[in-house]
Amino acid sequence: MADIRLRPWSESDIDLLHAANTPAMTAHLNGPETEDEIVERHARYLRLTATGEARMFVIEDEAGTALGSIGHWHVVWREEAALETGWFVRPESQGRGVASAALALLIEDARAHREGRRFLTAFPGVENPASNGVCRRNGFILAGTFTEDFRGAELTVNEWALDLTTQNGVSSPGTPVP
Repeated sequence: MADIRLRPWSESDIDLLHAANTPAMTAHLNGPETEDEIVERHARYLRLTATGEARMFVIEDEAGTALGSIGHWHVVWREEAALETGWFVRPESQGRGVASAALALLIEDARAHREGRRFLTAFPGVENPASNGVCRRNGFILAGTFTEDFRGAELTVNEWALDLTTQNGVSSPGTPVP
């Protein structure tokens, strides 16, 4: 796996969202978004980053090639302020550990910018073994499974959580995942 870095999302990164909006890339997300949804997602990334409610990044290799995207944003999870993360890696860069390496870098960023939030959460579809494996490899604990409406259809997801207050993500005895 080549070295990667995270670069803050910028105005010029909307093309990366278009590149990821294919049936194959969105198969575990109930399909592609409309053009208006892509434009709104891009505007939301910029807006939430500007207000400090999110930190969105482009995953780049050492040459500056965009391999995908990852970020974290403020949520309420199980009645507690938390961070949620999500990512994608372009098909030509998949299977090389890019997502796992990017998530490891993002965890460091989340610890530095958690603002009192204890957990970093992720919700990959139950039928997405690659993303579930990325969570497992990065020390997340499987906290449950639920089904919700997403992009107009039901989506069943695994509920992963990482305790940002510990170095390895595992809660100490007596401090369970909620």
